Amino acid sequence: MASNLHFLIIPLMCPGHLIPMVDMAKLIAQHSVTVTVIITPGNAKRYGAVLHRAIASGLPVKLLQLQFPASDHGLPDGCESVDDLPTFNLTKNFFDALATFQKPLEHVFNNLEPIPSCIISDKHLTWTAEVANKFRIPWVIFDGMSCFTQLATHNLCVSKIHEKLSDFDTLMLPGLPDNISMTKAQLPGLFNPGSSAKAKEMLSIRERIREAELGAYGTLINSFDELETRYIDQFRKVKQGRVWCIGPFSNSNKNDLDKAQRGSKDSINNHECMKWLDSQRNRSVIYVCLGSLTRLTPLQFIELALGLEDSQFAFILVVKGGSRTMVMDEGREGEERREKATYFKQMAAKTLEEEGSSQLNLKLFIEEIRQHTHKGQVVG
Repeated sequence: MASNLHFLIIPLMCPGHLIPMVDMAKLIAQHSVTVTVIITPGNAKRYGAVLHRAIASGLPVKLLQLQFPASDHGLPDGCESVDDLPTFNLTKNFFDALATFQKPLEHVFNNLEPIPSCIISDKHLTWTAEVANKFRIPWVIFDGMSCFTQLATHNLCVSKIHEKLSDFDTLMLPGLPDNISMTKAQLPGLFNPGSSAKAKEMLSIRERIREAELGAYGTLINSFDELETRYIDQFRKVKQGRVWCIGPFSNSNKNDLDKAQRGSKDSINNHECMKWLDSQRNRSVIYVCLGSLTRLTPLQFIELALGLEDSQFAFILVVKGGSRTMVMDEGREGEERREKATYFKQMAAKTLEEEGSSQLNLKLFIEEIRQHTHKGQVVG
């Protein structure tokens, strides 16, 4: 019975990682699996309302709060999330502080009920693999990136074709279902680390993460089969079939409060914002949001705002939080994008329904862990 299962969920304390893992915890708990979310006191206050509502509804969700040793690692008091860092130069300090969770978690592990069946952790928290190995349970990683990104990254790491190129040489991404080219300078930081001491330090962290994730039992992805079918199929082959696409998590929130409280509290009046949006004509508003970790200089922000004003479109410019900018023009290309967006929006809504692809994948994942636990196999 699934009710004997217990999954430990350990998110990276960062909005773009923690929010989807909270949603995932609720999704798993809906299948009668006990779920314990490891969280810090500050983040429990920030995101706890959603989890406490889930607990009050009868879902088998628990919180395990661990104190975050900010000051011991040169971080400001109260800094418990990556987006609270005053400078990204303190990123390593933050990860070092998170790694101190290993000992207290190991100390309480055998007192958790039921005994945990697996650990689902953000892939950046490599120390969680050691905890899983110590207690002989599967270590499953969560990655918020698409299977397209996963597959492209894997193939570049294996082929190393980028290493012989200069920054502005064009390369064809190897082994993908589609022909996609870009310059080396456009590749992410793992392949463009830079030459400064801090850049080399970050490269070392990324390489350690990459090495650890190769040993994971499996991978959970916040995507869905219909969105990127060919890339999912190929990435599953790379991972011996242990890839489960169970998203999009944001669609799992049916309660208006859960939708509204997924992140930090808005600084504007939601009613006034919606009233203004309703006054605009359809498809006329540009939404610009660069993510919770993007930090523009004042000059960059001014240039962005001036450019938006010059566009002659009504716009919403979000200072912190959310996703990347997408501006769709009024031509045929823009219309095709809208049609695709509408189609995938409809497909995304179906994936988490009873017989949807993501619900089926989640059931397969839970059954995989159930069988693993029943057989008492040893994770190597």
